Amino acid sequence: MEGRPLLSHVLVVDAGSTGSRIHVYRFNHCQDQPALEDEVFLQTKPGLSAYPDDPEAAARSLDTLLDAARSHIPEGMHACTPITVKATAGLRLLGEERSGRILQAVRTHLQDHYPFRVIPGQGGVEVMEGKDEGVFAWITVNYLLGHLAHLRGTAAIMDLGGGSTQIVFEPNTTLPGVAPIEPGDHRYSMEFSGHQHTLFQHSYLGYGLMEARKRVNEALARDALKAGKPTVSHPCLRQDQELEVEVEALSIDGSGSGSAISPKGGTKGLIKLRGEDSSKNGMIACSNLIRQVLFDRSKTSCPIQPCSFDGVYQPSLTHSFPDADIFAFSYVYDRLIPLGLTESFTLKDASHAIDRVCRGDKGVFVDQESLKEYQGNPQYCLDATYILELLRDGYSISENRRIQTAKKIEGFETGWCLGAAISMMDQGLYCRLEEM
Repeated sequence: MEGRPLLSHVLVVDAGSTGSRIHVYRFNHCQDQPALEDEVFLQTKPGLSAYPDDPEAAARSLDTLLDAARSHIPEGMHACTPITVKATAGLRLLGEERSGRILQAVRTHLQDHYPFRVIPGQGGVEVMEGKDEGVFAWITVNYLLGHLAHLRGTAAIMDLGGGSTQIVFEPNTTLPGVAPIEPGDHRYSMEFSGHQHTLFQHSYLGYGLMEARKRVNEALARDALKAGKPTVSHPCLRQDQELEVEVEALSIDGSGSGSAISPKGGTKGLIKLRGEDSSKNGMIACSNLIRQVLFDRSKTSCPIQPCSFDGVYQPSLTHSFPDADIFAFSYVYDRLIPLGLTESFTLKDASHAIDRVCRGDKGVFVDQESLKEYQGNPQYCLDATYILELLRDGYSISENRRIQTAKKIEGFETGWCLGAAISMMDQGLYCRLEEM
């Protein structure tokens, strides 16, 4: 492309809650779309949030990563290499004042001690919004698949973390009966390589795997507490396992006096959840429980049609995105691939494998390492069944539609960092030939 150097580098620092990681990307610009040639990444612990009252120490914690990047990139290209530092939710938990001081210290440290080109404005060093993380991941996947360069139908992405699940896709509004995306925060317009994309994106807080576990377990425990039962059977828990869950004591008689069970003498009750024998019924009872607690649409309104779940407006995947690829990541991969599913599977395939897990059939696991993971996780049936219900009942994906999952595509990670780097280059954040 005119004005671009033949080679360029981009640095992205992922400042997570437990540690920081730098990605050093190298691209060539022989074609209209930059081609990724190489990725180097390093990580360090702890993360920026480990220094709540010492912003300068937080900034210096990145030195190991930055020094490695400086030695990896030819010296003559240092000043032409853009860098961004994007912190995730861990830093936000420190509060606006503390996190702001840390971010400013990081920016100052970069500008004073390193030769790289810090992205101007807030986007250079920031706490990243959830919607940006999802869109950057969407860019990563579609870039690696070659969909952006050749204007093929783009792929949808679904990410399942611990606290939330996120979906990003580009509805095909040229199809009959498919309306444009309604205005709102869920609508994300972007231009890439001269082409306009209008995406739907939403992050469903409280529907990540760990939060879903917690909500299901607490719902069972509250019902038991209200009924005056110290122990309750759990259809998603392995037969030989028990969990103790502490929940708020609820009124039984409507007087507001609280439950008769409160071992600690306060306003909370400790309930024991006991696994039951599911060798005959498999995941049926577990599926019913999850749908009742998390996906009961009768408990929510849908102000703007159509809705997916939790009363959230979302264009129908069936009607507005009927044929293109759907990629699901993170816990979807971690929990389902060990069950012998390939990286392209249908929900019917997944349902059969998950049912075997819930029946206690250890033969479904592909290797000893996967079996060991199952044995150390008494809630594996709950985890896997929740993933199935999220895709099937939550997002309304048909049982015969194929889902793709992967840790890498074309040898590169599928996370948001590459998408952030590509977005920086698409904005022209590199040195022109005349600057070199």
